[in-house]
Amino acid sequence: MLRTALRNVLAHKARLMMTALAVLLGVAFVSGTLVFGDTTANAFRNASTQSLKGVAVAVQAGESPGDEAQASPGAGTAAGKDGGRTSALDAALAQRIRALPGVDSVRPTVNGQATLAGKDGRPVNADSSWQNLATNYLPGKDGKDSHFPLREGRAPAAEGELALDATTAEKAGYRVGDTVRFATDGPALTKKLVGIVTTDDPRVTAGGTLTLFDTTTAQKLFLAPGRFDAIAVAAKPGADERALTAQVQSLLPAKGARATSGADLAAEQSRQIAENTTRLTKALLGFAGIALFVGVFIIVNTFTMLIAQRSREIALLRAVGASRRQVVRSVLIEAALVGLGASAAGFALGLGIATALHPLLSTGGAELPDGPLVVSPTAPLASLAVGVAVTVLAAWLPSRRAAKIAPVAVLSSAGLAPPARSLKVRTVLGTLLTGLGVAVMLYVSTLRTSKETNLMTAMLGGALTLCGMIVLAPLLSRPLITLAGKVTARFGVSGKLAKENALRNPRRTAATSSALMIGLTLITGLAVGGYSTQRALDEEATQGLAADYKVSNSAYRGLETAAADDIAELPGVAAAAPVASANFDAQGVFATITGTDPKTFGRAADLTFQAGSLRDVGPGRIAVSDQFARQAGLHVGDTIDADMHTGGGTPNTKNNKNNKNNKKKLTVVAVYAKTRAAYDALGAVADVLPSAETHKLDNVLVKAEPGKAAGLEQKIRQALGNSPLLKVQTREQLIKAGSGSMTTVLNMLYGLLAMAVVIAVLGVVNTLAMSVFERTREIGMLRAIGLDRSGIRQMVRLESVVISLFGALLGIGTGTFLAWAAGSLTTASMPLYETVLPWAKLGLFLALALLIGVLAAIWPARRAARLNMLRAIQAH
Repeated sequence: MLRTALRNVLAHKARLMMTALAVLLGVAFVSGTLVFGDTTANAFRNASTQSLKGVAVAVQAGESPGDEAQASPGAGTAAGKDGGRTSALDAALAQRIRALPGVDSVRPTVNGQATLAGKDGRPVNADSSWQNLATNYLPGKDGKDSHFPLREGRAPAAEGELALDATTAEKAGYRVGDTVRFATDGPALTKKLVGIVTTDDPRVTAGGTLTLFDTTTAQKLFLAPGRFDAIAVAAKPGADERALTAQVQSLLPAKGARATSGADLAAEQSRQIAENTTRLTKALLGFAGIALFVGVFIIVNTFTMLIAQRSREIALLRAVGASRRQVVRSVLIEAALVGLGASAAGFALGLGIATALHPLLSTGGAELPDGPLVVSPTAPLASLAVGVAVTVLAAWLPSRRAAKIAPVAVLSSAGLAPPARSLKVRTVLGTLLTGLGVAVMLYVSTLRTSKETNLMTAMLGGALTLCGMIVLAPLLSRPLITLAGKVTARFGVSGKLAKENALRNPRRTAATSSALMIGLTLITGLAVGGYSTQRALDEEATQGLAADYKVSNSAYRGLETAAADDIAELPGVAAAAPVASANFDAQGVFATITGTDPKTFGRAADLTFQAGSLRDVGPGRIAVSDQFARQAGLHVGDTIDADMHTGGGTPNTKNNKNNKNNKKKLTVVAVYAKTRAAYDALGAVADVLPSAETHKLDNVLVKAEPGKAAGLEQKIRQALGNSPLLKVQTREQLIKAGSGSMTTVLNMLYGLLAMAVVIAVLGVVNTLAMSVFERTREIGMLRAIGLDRSGIRQMVRLESVVISLFGALLGIGTGTFLAWAAGSLTTASMPLYETVLPWAKLGLFLALALLIGVLAAIWPARRAARLNMLRAIQAH
């Protein structure tokens, strides 16, 4: 039977080609994902190891002892009373650590952020300013810093000098000797570029920038004279790292600093790396699973058709003594051989996919360090196991049918079509599954939050609905294909034959179209949900906003309180409304209050008042949104004792020195419809600003005079010092910023799901090609009675189009329903969300299905038309 299976694979290699391709693509996705995951994890580990190279003990600054600090603006330090950062690590402490036995060297560092303006004046990486790293260049005895090898120039040594890493310098267009404009938290500064360095810091290689200053300058810019954020301790050869960590810890103050051994730090980073890369790998493997699931339909279809075509051969085997087990084993061995060969080729293709995923995801915004391709033993073994297992499992049902062929069928079944099987059991099962899935999804449509249990319920309902539609597909094929037949009938005899061929075996037609249906269901659901989300984000970005510009700080460090007045003085500006925000607790309800100047805010924002007006708002007098009024039970005229929160956290946070409560008596004077422009409450800027996290303005809303909005951006920048951190956005830019990342994610998901559609196309090609093999004699007869070659080609082409459109209609309909039902889960986080159909994309999907039908039929139609008439008639 093994020899028989081998001969069958070789004899039917053309018919098994599409099945092998489907397995190949699915396995390629799996192997590519596994190799990519290993490669990414290794790159992160290497980068982490490099950054910790030689570090035996890492000392990190924490909250300074006894300091009534604000919310921490930087890792490891706290903000003092004057707003500047403080640290318990100083030069004296570094010297004491250096004097410990076993210490080889110490490296005290100052960390901050500096956003550059390129040579063309545009900010560099301003939208991700937290990636714009700045630190001190620390020369050793040789005058060089081993962490940042110099490529050009020299090290920064004075207050007016800085150095950049090579990638940043190239990105910004700077060369040694140029004057560099940058900002750390406010106004623009300038310094001379004296050196260009190289670095393997993973934060920089993943897309960030690096700016280096001498230690004294770095302390002035980011911390305080003589203070440091961290101290890295290198040990002498043979020193006990744990004992050294304990010695260092004993020198630290009781509060404000902590020492961690290099081994513990490396272990923690490795754990985080493994956790992050595992999540990404699992997400990509989910799409690989979808591709393999679609491939199952092709495999089942292929072996079912092969067994139907070889029924006489199998009956002969039974007649000469082959048992049912041997027949099953023969088919499964055949499937295993196909799966093994396809999986081996798929693994090789997966290496290319793994290589391509890195730049693809990096372009999409992922921060991935560079590194060599890593192929662990798990990747090829898992890929081969998955490919073979999927192929064998998919061939199991066809093998069972093959085993049921009786030996006498060699006499009675020659030239006869297999008897049609009843669809009653399948119809009942499909109806139950679909009904249950629809019921679950209707329940999901009543939910309003996206908590984990609701998401799992939605996934269950979606899976049940999709499986139910797959099971019901044979029953649904007859009315839909009959309807399509009214169109194909216009093409004459070829169109009528195409319809009858599609209806002849509803199970086969359903299996072929189901592969396409799955892909289009997911893509349609994604398109409807994504389009609806984008529309909601677009509306939210400018909800209640009448301003032409919104001015803010890209590093979220606020604007100076005088910014609104400076902008208001510009010619062409009609109004400049300052906006600050703070958290407060009113009658047990936690909320956010917006502070502004009511006189100018009315021109920059569009509020709908249900009681009172904006003119009533002033010091001690606030307007509240209708939603907040209902939650807190507030009415016009009520006076509340508001706990205004100063700093991070919530007003009710206990035992937190950084959390100050400022009691204020506020009178409710108006109620407005909630809008993003005003949050939960609206008051005077003087009441809110002292409790704002940064004690600065969040933004300034600028309304231009009629016809004078164009060209204001540069004037606003100049008026505020032209800092690279300054963000001046038009309404269109606000909309783009709100939904831009969504567009990127959607495009990536479309690309990942496209693999399932490609495999579905192979399924249509496969079914048509094997159908031509199966109907060789019939095609010969049609040629003999007068149907020409073009008629044969048209028949196969129309059959392909009908099957593709059937799958597309089921997929688009199912995907739209699932997207509508699951859309309610976003209501709590996105109140403006409502399901909106992207008609252009849905039309494109139908056109794509039509194109798939035409392209998939090219080879089968060509082969059918080229059949020799006499040989075809003689075929069995």
